[in-house]
Amino acid sequence: MDIKPIKTDADYRMALKVIETLMDAVADTPDGEKLDVLATLVEAYESKHYPLGIPDPIEAIKFEMEQKGLTVKDLEPIIGKSNRVYEILNYKRSLTLKMIWKLHQQLGIPAECLIKPSSRTG
Repeated sequence: MDIKPIKTDADYRMALKVIETLMDAVADTPDGEKLDVLATLVEAYESKHYPLGIPDPIEAIKFEMEQKGLTVKDLEPIIGKSNRVYEILNYKRSLTLKMIWKLHQQLGIPAECLIKPSSRTG
């Protein structure tokens, strides 16, 4: 296994190309182990050079709704009546601490994301 640290963008692009060729590798084989190591190196490089910021809280809620197939009706026990849910989703109302806690507990949205002020809330 000839693997070296990813130090430059060229190293990064090369590692991605190699990973692409190894995507079907079986675990616990030499290729599978090479894929695991390269994926770890790429992840470390990306977290250092392409950090993801904390998403907008409303976009995070919408993402969770989409991922879990939730509707406005499903959010009513967490946020309140449907008109309140729509106000939140349309940036017309801010989340309350109680809503933030319930969204975190019931949908698993990170609290640090939910407490971030939305740049679009009016």
